[in-house]
Amino acid sequence: MFNSETIRAKFPGLAREAVFFDNPAGTQMVQSSIDRMTQYMIHTNANHGGVFATSHESDAMVHAARQMAADFLEAGRPDEIVFGPNMTSLTLNLSRSLARTFSPGDTIVVTRMDHDANITPWTLIAEDGGLNVEWVDFDVETGLLKLETLEAALEKKPKLVAVGYASNALGTINPVKQITRMAHDAGALVYIDAVQYAPHGPIDVRDLDADFLVCSAYKFYGPHIGVLYGKYDLLDELKAYKVRPASNLPPEKFETGTASFEGIAGTMGAMEHLIWIAETYGQPYQAELAEVYGGQALALKTGMAALQDYESGLTKALLETLHEVPGIIIYGQDDPEDVSRRVPTVTVNLEGLHPRQVSKALAEQNIYVWDGNYYALAVTERLGVEESGGMVRIGAAQYNTLEEIDRLGKALTEMTQA
Repeated sequence: MFNSETIRAKFPGLAREAVFFDNPAGTQMVQSSIDRMTQYMIHTNANHGGVFATSHESDAMVHAARQMAADFLEAGRPDEIVFGPNMTSLTLNLSRSLARTFSPGDTIVVTRMDHDANITPWTLIAEDGGLNVEWVDFDVETGLLKLETLEAALEKKPKLVAVGYASNALGTINPVKQITRMAHDAGALVYIDAVQYAPHGPIDVRDLDADFLVCSAYKFYGPHIGVLYGKYDLLDELKAYKVRPASNLPPEKFETGTASFEGIAGTMGAMEHLIWIAETYGQPYQAELAEVYGGQALALKTGMAALQDYESGLTKALLETLHEVPGIIIYGQDDPEDVSRRVPTVTVNLEGLHPRQVSKALAEQNIYVWDGNYYALAVTERLGVEESGGMVRIGAAQYNTLEEIDRLGKALTEMTQA
């Protein structure tokens, strides 16, 4: 069972007297990630491909981090992992390469549930290349994707389906394995935005049969850096937009310019924290996972399973607490007894109060939340709340506690009674 004090001691940022529920936008950094970055910058700071010691050591670190990221996502080989500044930059970059394989009149599919970083890169190439865009809708009451609208879109035989693993606004976990199978049956590639899901549950890209999947380390306790998985043959075939001296082979051909090597080191440190969780709390989950995974991948999946179990309890408590707040509107899946289809990211509004007013009032009590649309513009437009300021977003993470959730509930209730 998770020990909150032991977990929280791993996060130096928690020394600030605050309650961090702003996690969907970026978690606090774990000490092992900070240590890896510091160690790199002091002892191994060098550019790629030199013949001297620090460059060799830097290259070895990148290779180790790439292998760990491959195990984290269950990629078949480390050179299916591309590092970049963030998910948005990686997606914009790869969308240009994919656009070269499409023809005017081809169709691509996006969803109204996604972060704009998994919408606009695709609509931009559609605008540039004369492509058709089909939209998959979601149910405004349940927060679930309407798979019948996906089925209708797939009848157009699209070239690409872009979908989120979990909504950064509603918290909904989408059935991405089913969606990928449906898309492949229609002849489409699948691009999965796993930024919001990656901090909360294990990912197996081979089981999903994902063509591409992208996430961000700063959402799972690391530095600001993005991680892209792509099937090797696809990465190899695509033309990269790069300078001439750069490698022509994946993954380096997609890693434009000098990489953030310290960020890559920090990403490895964040994943090492998951291994520590497995060693400390993972025994109840390991036997079953060992039937599928081994080695470092088993440790990473075990750590994520333990974390997911703890966070499901936080999600249940968060929903129960929010339901007690007078005049609250909870968007999407709100049943505390059924949290399996969501991550602990919950959006709300309080009747008669602007979302910014709510977030400011909470900030005055050192409770940190977000308000607005969090770049999930299609969601707030579909819900009809964009013009009224969006929603208040509350996101729990492994270092949050039941006491903090109770404190949040009391603060919200006091607001409604003022």
